[in-house]
Amino acid sequence: MEERKQNSLVEGPVFGSLIRFAVPVLGALILQAAYGAVDLLVVGQFGDASSISAVGTGSTFMQMITYVIIGLAMGATVTIGQHIGEQKPEEAGNAVGTTVMLFVVMGIVLTVLLEVFAGNIVAVLQVPEASVTKTISYIRICSGGILVIIAYNVISSILRGVGNANLPLLFVGIACMVNIIGDLLLVGVFRMDVAGAAIATVAAQFVSVIASLLVLRRQRLPVAFSAKQCKIYSKELRMILNVGIPIALQEAMVQVSFLVINSIVNNMGLMPSAGYGVAQKLVTFIMLVPSSVMQSVSAFVAQNIGAGEKIRAKQGFYVAMITGCSVGIIIFSIGFFGGAQISSLFTNDAEVIAQSADYLRGFSADCILTCVLFSSIGYFNGCGKSIPVMVQGITSAFCIRIPVSIFVSRLPGASLALVGLATPITTVYGIIFFMICFAWVGYKKKLGN
Repeated sequence: MEERKQNSLVEGPVFGSLIRFAVPVLGALILQAAYGAVDLLVVGQFGDASSISAVGTGSTFMQMITYVIIGLAMGATVTIGQHIGEQKPEEAGNAVGTTVMLFVVMGIVLTVLLEVFAGNIVAVLQVPEASVTKTISYIRICSGGILVIIAYNVISSILRGVGNANLPLLFVGIACMVNIIGDLLLVGVFRMDVAGAAIATVAAQFVSVIASLLVLRRQRLPVAFSAKQCKIYSKELRMILNVGIPIALQEAMVQVSFLVINSIVNNMGLMPSAGYGVAQKLVTFIMLVPSSVMQSVSAFVAQNIGAGEKIRAKQGFYVAMITGCSVGIIIFSIGFFGGAQISSLFTNDAEVIAQSADYLRGFSADCILTCVLFSSIGYFNGCGKSIPVMVQGITSAFCIRIPVSIFVSRLPGASLALVGLATPITTVYGIIFFMICFAWVGYKKKLGN
């Protein structure tokens, strides 16, 4: 009975299957985004502009690392999902074991690199002088818990691969509550400022991982897995990396481009830097709908491709895109017309609020456009064809987003609204890119027939 419930992505109405899966995915993403948002909110109430800038820049960098981890873990989600669709639980278990070992090694390497080079990273990001020490502290504390961050995301990717999006929602909910309590205690009561916010974030995810391991011991999953399978299986490793590396590279390049924008904004002064930091936290929430669409489409398509249901997989893509865009229109309206109101949740500084709202006005159109782009990315990921995703991510980052951002930042009277426009312009390019990819796939099918 439990297996059927978790394998429901290949049966029943397409809209209902996607919604049942996507809603808890979205809920988990909202709560996960709340980590950094709560950090910034509490620091904004008890700290100054330098603290806001430090948390904004530091959390943006750590977000890049997390997105790379999620991108690579998507290889596990797709691989496990395809094995479940093929009804091969033992091979799915081998994929789980391979995933665990791969990410343990990755976590150790990342911890060492980030601890050693935190100062160099902050220098590259051109953090305002008043925020340098605080930003280094934030990155070092968070990177000290990178194994915990990896553990949470790997567990979530495995569960989504088997069609269970409810448990990741539960685990991240626990983490969010712990993080809020930790922030209020360490930042509000003990006045530990940026360091307290970072410690609270790592502690929250640690509690979440412990809770997830305890809950999973009582769960029956459609995977034949035991501790002896915690080793590298070459076949599963190839499948995971073939999908995961291009996605991870795509995510890395996209996030690097946003860090470059962060650096450009930092050069505009402390107030634009602080305003951009607030805006980026809001953007993180704004982008949750398309992100949940992408993850849901990836899992949905992977299971249905594995089960031989190619038409159903394509139907899921269209349903997700239309639904996401409908919600995106509402979010666009909030970001464009209510930027100042929602920015005021994070700080009382009128100038920081104005700078944040300015950026959101330029960015907001992306709320709708990205649902089209991310649905396409999810479809290609689910099919195991992540090379186009990688190419699109790299070219959009370095050929569109960064050059446009640099160009508009150097215009006379440049504002954050102009910098914000670089993102929707980049997304339009991505949509055109995938339209060409779909046309090419259709053309090849005709030639095959």
